Amino acid sequence: MALQIISTIRIVASMLLFSMSATAAPVFKDSGGKPASAYLPEGVNYNPAIPTPASFLGAEVGTWHVRHDQLVAYMYALADASDRVTLEVTGYTHENRPLLLLTITDPKNRPKLADWRKAHLDTVNQGAKTERDAPLFFYLGYSIHGNEPSGSNAALIMAYYLAAGDDDTVAELLNENVVLLDPALNPDGMSRFAHWANMHKGKNLVADPLTREHVEVWPKGRTNHYWFDLNRDWLLLTHPESRARIKSFQKWRPHILTDHHEMGSNSTYFFQPGVPSRKNPNTPDGNVRLTEALAAYHARAFDEAGQLYFSEEAFDDFYYGKGSSYPDALGSIGILFEQASSRGHLQNTMNGELAFAQTIQNQVTTTLSTIKGALANKPAILTYQNTFYDDTKNAIKNDTDFGGIIALPRDNGRLQALTDIFEQHDIDYRYISKAFKGDEQTFPAGSLVVPFDQPKYRLVKSLFSIRQSFAENTFYDVSNWNIALAFNLDYAVLSKRDGRALKYGSPVQKTTKPVVSEDAYAYAFEWNNYFAPAMLQQLLKAGVAVRSAEAPFSATLTNGSVVEFAAGTIVVPTPLSQPHSLVSHIQEASLLTGVKVYSIGSGFTPKGADLGSRTMSAISQPSVLLVGGEGTSSSEAGEVWHYLDTRVGFSPSIVEKARLADVDFADYSHIIFVSGSYSDIADDVVSHLSEWVRKGGVLIGQKTALRFFVGRNLLDAEVVARETIDRAFPTDSMGYEDKAALAASKIIAGAVYNAHIDPTHPLFFGYSGDTLPLFKTSNMIVRAEKSPFTQPAYYTDKPLMAGFSASQLQNMIADSAAVLVQQKGKGVVIGFVDNPLFRGYWYGTGKLMGNVIYQSTHLVR
Repeated sequence: MALQIISTIRIVASMLLFSMSATAAPVFKDSGGKPASAYLPEGVNYNPAIPTPASFLGAEVGTWHVRHDQLVAYMYALADASDRVTLEVTGYTHENRPLLLLTITDPKNRPKLADWRKAHLDTVNQGAKTERDAPLFFYLGYSIHGNEPSGSNAALIMAYYLAAGDDDTVAELLNENVVLLDPALNPDGMSRFAHWANMHKGKNLVADPLTREHVEVWPKGRTNHYWFDLNRDWLLLTHPESRARIKSFQKWRPHILTDHHEMGSNSTYFFQPGVPSRKNPNTPDGNVRLTEALAAYHARAFDEAGQLYFSEEAFDDFYYGKGSSYPDALGSIGILFEQASSRGHLQNTMNGELAFAQTIQNQVTTTLSTIKGALANKPAILTYQNTFYDDTKNAIKNDTDFGGIIALPRDNGRLQALTDIFEQHDIDYRYISKAFKGDEQTFPAGSLVVPFDQPKYRLVKSLFSIRQSFAENTFYDVSNWNIALAFNLDYAVLSKRDGRALKYGSPVQKTTKPVVSEDAYAYAFEWNNYFAPAMLQQLLKAGVAVRSAEAPFSATLTNGSVVEFAAGTIVVPTPLSQPHSLVSHIQEASLLTGVKVYSIGSGFTPKGADLGSRTMSAISQPSVLLVGGEGTSSSEAGEVWHYLDTRVGFSPSIVEKARLADVDFADYSHIIFVSGSYSDIADDVVSHLSEWVRKGGVLIGQKTALRFFVGRNLLDAEVVARETIDRAFPTDSMGYEDKAALAASKIIAGAVYNAHIDPTHPLFFGYSGDTLPLFKTSNMIVRAEKSPFTQPAYYTDKPLMAGFSASQLQNMIADSAAVLVQQKGKGVVIGFVDNPLFRGYWYGTGKLMGNVIYQSTHLVR
């Protein structure tokens, strides 16, 4: 009986267990990745003491988008485990993420690195003959665009391979050469996108292009913290990521630099060379021939892998501010790689399903093919360094020009920014000790000279170029970046005869600690300094009461001397209610910004308005709303944010346009609209905006925002219709093959235009002269009543200064509006046809944004 009871219990228990197992939820695992070895060549042995990416991260590469903190931690782990790898932090991003550079070579080479590097620099800078057994220096750079993550994820694989791999390729590479591996060129953008992709990933991957994972929201992850495209900043050096990278590049001057990107999902894979006719004319043909030689290895690798690819179309190497073209100007070989993007973990495309792991695989494939091709062509690459130097010396010899001469501005801010760029690129510049009289102007002693006879000749030539005609008029990016025009500096290109006669002296003295008299009646500083708005903002933040002079005046200083002050000068009268520590606030602000302060002894002026005049307008602490969000240009919004936050000293409130209906505009003194599509803004929001202006608000718009202003009666002007522009380009004699060239001719991708300005107008306070170079990146044309009160800037009758624009566009833009100012009740509407803050580089117009914030006090009733 007992046995029967036990048997029954066992049967019941077995039934219960079966029932439980049959109804248990299935366990779905994360998918999409594969082991590191599966990305790499077959038959490679790996050092088991080196952690694999999967063992460290807990998932195979490609399963998730690696976060930057994980990437950093793994790179440190490799450096700790492998004697082939050393790691350094080269800088930090705006969000304080570390920028890493791994130096990978056989450990026996460590004692030789300093000598190898010196010998290499002697070759590129002095023409020393390259030894036959000299090493190659590779710079492998990944994912400068944060939402193009296959590169940084491939960096995990390549770093592991080079640290742990044991095969003939690794041995040949590391025994005799050096690899510099930069795993994440844009950590902030990468982090933003990794978070987006991972937060929308399920256990079961969704390939639908419309699923949320594949549709990022504004401002997306491509850009850095301030929404700048870092792949346009190699030359401009606006951001810390770029400055750290260029410092490393100049330290090593690598023979080859790889630049791994992504493009549209329905594409395949691109590798250079790009369009042959669109090469920068300063880049030698030898560079292209070596790029072609390496391309044969990429093609062979993809043929073997059964992957689609293309070359010599779509992309070019004209603008020297990109990662694949900056090296070309300096004797290195920059190579652009563009992988079709999965924009997540799996996406349907016209070529079938595209998996994230496959995009990583392709970046690994081209990194390996670059290494293989370079090793096979090592003698030619080493020889190219000598050839580049010799060809450059011959080009200098045959050049009829000596260099550029720049008159120093009465503006330490612009001067410091200018020389910082030169120094970071290791560009030689000098100061003349005696005045030089040129054909059109005299350059005083102390003017700056940048000679063309230097190793950076090709880069320097591009910085002073005013070329307007090109072999092909299609540009992937801008067609000009003349540095003197960008900084609004008087300059000339010297003949060799004039250059040889120059004498050089000591540099301009640095700013010293400001001396401010304790017993002054008032304090003043001029508005000509680029950082005058920052000086003013520091005082306003401290509660200092200030005034702005509407017209020029003179004043007697506490030392008895008389100084002439221009319109826009900021005055701090002590009779007003001021903070107890006023002098300390002024000294600290002056020391921070480099703006000179004058101590005035009396409110009674020898000339012009007295300091208590009603023409001395009060300036209050601004409260700025910047309209952003879907449908607006994140890059332009980022430029405004960056300027105000890093160069003035306050941040705007960034509000998505979709939330404008919830905003009480009365809380703000200024509202800024950048380029965008605003047709969906409700009429009642526009009505409230218009009423806010009439009550004293300052409304600012730039570029396509002016279409919105005009269309909703916020601005009285005409934006020339696109159809009108189209009619200026007849197509009667064209064929279908001319379609792309025609479209390109209607574009102004980036050229310098000259405008007449009124320096007596508050928007142009701090400017001298009656013309100003503007950077134009669109063919938008605006016409309005030409009045000195409403149109303080308009294009000249022959406006193109540098870069490409079709003659039809030049003629249509001539004499059209550049800046509009229209009174609306007590407030004012201000329109910029162009972007005054282009990439943070166009210092000559950058301060216009400071003027509309602070000097608009003269325009508001």
